Amino acid sequence: MDRYSHVARALHWIMAILILFNLFLGFAHDALPREWKVMPVHKSIGLTVLALTVARIMWRFTRSAPPLPAEMPAWEKGTAHLTHFAFYAFMLVLPLTGWVMTSAGDRPLNWFFLFDVPKFAVAKGDAIVGISGEAHEVLGFVWVALLILHGLAAMRHHFILKDGVLRRMV
Repeated sequence: MDRYSHVARALHWIMAILILFNLFLGFAHDALPREWKVMPVHKSIGLTVLALTVARIMWRFTRSAPPLPAEMPAWEKGTAHLTHFAFYAFMLVLPLTGWVMTSAGDRPLNWFFLFDVPKFAVAKGDAIVGISGEAHEVLGFVWVALLILHGLAAMRHHFILKDGVLRRMV
């Protein structure tokens, strides 16, 4: 059975944990205690996801993915490729829209309180800031839906089809 490399699997699972936790923080931040400093942590995780995504894309361009099962229908292979492309887009766009929104605010942007991160040259009234804010929120909900479908598809491959697709990444 062909599997993803150790690096690809590590990046996948580390990023999966960071992304799921960050989505939780983004949706639940108003309900959590202010002293937990949820939003600075949310922003730091978002920046981490962005950096890891760039690393993951570079890794992916230099390594090929294991082939999908030959018996998998073409529509399913196409859906898998489209979903993975969408995930990469989300892993880039969501952190970038958050960075743009934060750049327009008066609060500092730092990485886990260790060092400051430069802000984009935008202001609160700029169209890009409004678009980024709306996109960040809407895409967060869309991403949750895609992640649920991704998990369900993985379970289908493992428990129903028993085709080894999930074992490639574990």
